Amino acid sequence: QVQLVESGGGLVQPGGSLRLSCAASGSIFSTNFMTWYRQAPGQQRDFVATITSGGSTNYADSVRGRFTISRDNAKNTVYLQMNSLKPEDTAAYYCHAEVKRSPGGMWADYWGQGTQVTVSS
Repeated sequence: QVQLVESGGGLVQPGGSLRLSCAASGSIFSTNFMTWYRQAPGQQRDFVATITSGGSTNYADSVRGRFTISRDNAKNTVYLQMNSLKPEDTAAYYCHAEVKRSPGGMWADYWGQGTQVTVSS
């Protein structure tokens, strides 16, 4: 089994910063893409940022220049540094990973339980 556990969410004032972490654990041979999504109440889950195992990144236009995604492959952990936060960044943030559990296995999708980020004065 594979588990993704997010941490680092909380309440922050506009203009502030937070750093989210997502640690993958369990029976893991390799991880491919690790991605952050977010979902505000009553809204669809939206893409935020992704990073490959080689470190290539991509961002949603709404966060480019403010958020930075990074990863530690040795720890199977992905991070999201969020700066210059705005009220519209308020959402539950979810981690997603593509994981292979054995050398000959197939890639499978796993999700974390989410961590709440609230940006408010």
